[in-house]
Amino acid sequence: MTSVQMQRHSAVPATTTVVDVDVSGPRVCDDMTVEVALSVMAGARVQYLLVCDGDDESTGSITRAQLARLRAGSTYTDRIRLRDILGGHAVSPFPFSL
Repeated sequence: MTSVQMQRHSAVPATTTVVDVDVSGPRVCDDMTVEVALSVMAGARVQYLLVCDGDDESTGSITRAQLARLRAGSTYTDRIRLRDILGGHAVSPFPFSL
């Protein structure tokens, strides 16, 4: 015989907003260069990275496609860091809204 546990449910639904966002991707520091970020993505076989500041607070995310477009641009240098890109709002804060 299997024991069954009953739960009581309220007649009034809770007013909770649920956002289905995957935040389990690799986290990197915002002082990482574009070249290193692309290498990390290739090694981890992911399409985006979650970017954090020096206090490990999330500052956004960036996709492989966004970095590839940036690297193909005429103003690209190998000194550009992820914080430079996110600080200038050149990318979306979430890779899911592209």
